[in-house]
Amino acid sequence: MRALILGALAVLMAAVPAMASPVTLKANPVDADGRVTLGDLFDGAGSAANVVVGQRTGPSAVFEAGQLQSLARQSGLDWANPTGLRRVVVRNAALAPAVAPLVAAEGPPAVSAARPQPSRAANTDRIISRNDMVEVAYEMGGVRLTITGRAEGNAAAGQRLAVRNLQSGRAIDTVAVGPGQAVAGSTAQQFAAR
Repeated sequence: MRALILGALAVLMAAVPAMASPVTLKANPVDADGRVTLGDLFDGAGSAANVVVGQRTGPSAVFEAGQLQSLARQSGLDWANPTGLRRVVVRNAALAPAVAPLVAAEGPPAVSAARPQPSRAANTDRIISRNDMVEVAYEMGGVRLTITGRAEGNAAAGQRLAVRNLQSGRAIDTVAVGPGQAVAGSTAQQFAAR
């Protein structure tokens, strides 16, 4: 009888999945080598930090949130996705510092006013050229959304630039902040006002 009870307990223990460790999505996920890991995405990934979930071949990689939840769960992690994100963007760590100051508490970095900005960016100052693919960041209420679009003109750092959203076909008013990167919304307005 005792052996039967112990056997039943062993079967039940094997059937119950191990408790998953709760993790939090990083505010600005980045990777340095093109291999996107759970450690690049989540704080608290622990021993699953080196599990590769995808590859980044350009300046950023986009993952479906549901897919990330499933991959995390398979590795013993539990991401609740409390904000209901649909997609997660992972950036190249080498390009991330150009955008990072915009989310700092003290506000966006000052744009140099030492020389007036021409309406068209000179080739030496240009950081975005017409038809370049541009990652546009929009931040509101602690939530950061990004889209990729095509530049409709040339721009130097701090200049306004129209970027065409490839999915909707609509033009977005942005401000160039780095090579292939721009911001939209109130952050862009603050940046352009300087």
